[in-house]
Amino acid sequence: MNKALLALTVVSSLLPLTGCQTASNDTRVASSSMVESKSEAAKLNELTQQYFDESLARNPLMATFVGVHRYDDKFNPPLSEQFLADTKAFEQSYLDRINQIDASKLEGQDWLSYEIFKYDRQHTLAGWDFENQYLPLSQMGGAHTYFAMLGSGQSAQPFKTSHDYREFMLRAEGFAEFMDSTIIYMKKGVKSGVVLPRPIAEKVLPQLSSHIVQDVTQSVFYAPVATLNTLTDISAEEKVALQDEYIDMIRNTIIPAYDRVYQYMKNEYLDSARDTVGLSALPDGQQWYEYQIQTHTTLPLTAEEIHAFGQNEVKRILGQMKNVKERVGFDGNLQDFFKHLRTSDEFYFESEEAVIEAYTNVKNKIDSRLPQLFSVFPKADYEVRAVEPYRAASAAAASYQPPAPDGSRPGIFYINTHNLKAQPKFVLETLSIHEAAPGHHFQIAIQQEVEGLPQFRKFNNYTVFAEGWALYAESLGKELGMFEDPYQWYGRLVDEQLRAMRLVVDTGLHAKGWTRQQAIDFMTANSSMPDSDVVAEVERYISMPGQALAYKVGERHIKQLRQQAEDELGDKFDIRAFHKQVLIDGGIPMPLLSEKIKRWVASQKLEG
Repeated sequence: MNKALLALTVVSSLLPLTGCQTASNDTRVASSSMVESKSEAAKLNELTQQYFDESLARNPLMATFVGVHRYDDKFNPPLSEQFLADTKAFEQSYLDRINQIDASKLEGQDWLSYEIFKYDRQHTLAGWDFENQYLPLSQMGGAHTYFAMLGSGQSAQPFKTSHDYREFMLRAEGFAEFMDSTIIYMKKGVKSGVVLPRPIAEKVLPQLSSHIVQDVTQSVFYAPVATLNTLTDISAEEKVALQDEYIDMIRNTIIPAYDRVYQYMKNEYLDSARDTVGLSALPDGQQWYEYQIQTHTTLPLTAEEIHAFGQNEVKRILGQMKNVKERVGFDGNLQDFFKHLRTSDEFYFESEEAVIEAYTNVKNKIDSRLPQLFSVFPKADYEVRAVEPYRAASAAAASYQPPAPDGSRPGIFYINTHNLKAQPKFVLETLSIHEAAPGHHFQIAIQQEVEGLPQFRKFNNYTVFAEGWALYAESLGKELGMFEDPYQWYGRLVDEQLRAMRLVVDTGLHAKGWTRQQAIDFMTANSSMPDSDVVAEVERYISMPGQALAYKVGERHIKQLRQQAEDELGDKFDIRAFHKQVLIDGGIPMPLLSEKIKRWVASQKLEG
């Protein structure tokens, strides 16, 4: 894990529902005695809960995002050599402790928890020597964006009582201290040669400057002040005092913190930003990228084989796009068809309201069909919202925010309406399936809701599992009776092509020395994506090496497991039962999912 992110982990993710009892029957190992098994299981449960509790104390932001509000007055510790050393020692101590537990005496969920916990500690420590603490901010995230989300009053930070307001004011002081530490570590990065590529550093600047305002009422952080008068549990006198203190905090703590980082990056850091874009251009970059591949896929794959897989998929999907072109009777070649889809007004919305309404209607259509393929469902619902203006310019086209673990807040399917040309109508169905149901919303909400699942697993996140599931969910569209309109089917191909191109571009950038422009040219030639989307995607891959590989790799792995189960079970194969097995234990590394499904298939054969 990125050491800077260990200082600033925000769980934007996962997961779960009921049914752990079935998993304990389906994923089992031999135990010598019930007493011994319980004893080792009790040690494991105590150990993992201690780790989770200590992690929240060390990472107050994560605590807030998972619904634990004991630390809402604290920001994560600033970057320092002592903090990094302490964090490494923390991880090592828990690896040592998990190794003292006899895994042969565990079964079911306990066995899975043991394997997952040990894998996480080993993998985190394996990447410790890569110098990613020198890259604490990017256009894809960092303290500057997470803190704004919390301070907007529309996220996990509560603003209901005077105590809540004062907690956030204290947290702001910690934020300012953390931001100052990012300057120190970016300076260290300059000396070590570990710096952001210039295009990425340039994208961070407007994210910082948007919070440097003269009129405090124009700050995103003013929103809780604006809603203060609507709260009935705070006296009028207290509201006046809170308003004055809060405005003072925005003006004298938050804005100067953003400004200090902005001035440093603009006036000093940009001069040292690198012209290369790939991870392989950094010290130990090749090994670093191999580690990132393992991080995001959990599989022993090489950049070369992933690159080849992506190239084959791009060609295959282009052929299917050509079939759609012919089906709709378009007169011209595929590039002409792409241009037609990019430029014709008929394929785009005229307003933000129209976008949100369309996705809400598709939500209702999909929800009514899900029982055909699923037997478990999230208890929490989700709603469709536009991305907030303060982050829309650099945010993804769509994203998903999990519901509050206690059910107090639904999941949110965010649509970015900043550029309506980046939201074509033909991706309505496939994007909704991916980000919401039965994609991220199912996988993440179900994981959070699983009864009896250890806390560390409720909020665990494996990119390959989460994104692989969401892309696999898209592939279920026709089975759900979706994609009947040829343009909606084309939209599914657009999304699949994006994920296929990612395999080629990510490995091209970080393992094969591709330039930013080479990556842009490749994506433009093989899709109908608008130029603005292509640039945003390429810069995302530059900032997050390996993350984009998880989608197609994860989808392929789940499809392979389904095919193997179908081949072995024949008429006994139940798609609803298979999906339950994939989802019901939350996110797990792909090798463990393979073992889990193998054991489930064996149990189904025995039941026959």
